[in-house]
Amino acid sequence: MQYLYIKSLHIIFITTWFAGLFYIIRLFIYYKEAEEKPEIEKNVLIKQYKLMIKRLWYIITWPSAILATFFAVWLILTPLGMAYLTQPWMHIKLGFVALLFAYHWTCQIMYNQIKKGHLEYSSFTLRIWNEVATIILFACVFLVVLKNSIGWIFGTIGIVGISVLLMLGIKLYKNIRKKNSWDK
Repeated sequence: MQYLYIKSLHIIFITTWFAGLFYIIRLFIYYKEAEEKPEIEKNVLIKQYKLMIKRLWYIITWPSAILATFFAVWLILTPLGMAYLTQPWMHIKLGFVALLFAYHWTCQIMYNQIKKGHLEYSSFTLRIWNEVATIILFACVFLVVLKNSIGWIFGTIGIVGISVLLMLGIKLYKNIRKKNSWDK
């Protein structure tokens, strides 16, 4: 019974962590695009985005990452968690979790750049970067839900397919945006 409460809390904080990661990149994109606005508009927007980014990052995203990790470790230390550690799907999932931590740390680097006054990434690069978290989320969910070897193999192939579709969608969006900006 205790296992299910821990698992529930882990899932809740994973959800809020990903929500924070998805939204932080969106705010980074808005910040980057605000850098190109006329001076008065730019100053107002950048000040507001910096405040929103700081609050999201330190009030939601970081605490959620810490609590999700805490409950994940607690889950692993249970007998069922120890049994899962012997499964190949869990090793692959933990690899994706390592990628998630690297993703989070890269977002921290971007946040630090914003604190210094200039984000070094283009809005297009940030849009692509935003999809990396989506791919990690899909991978982890498929691995945890499907668990058996055939299921996670097909799930992994599906993730590659989704990644390709996401990248094509981003490219299409960029082309549509470019076309619409020329029409104005």
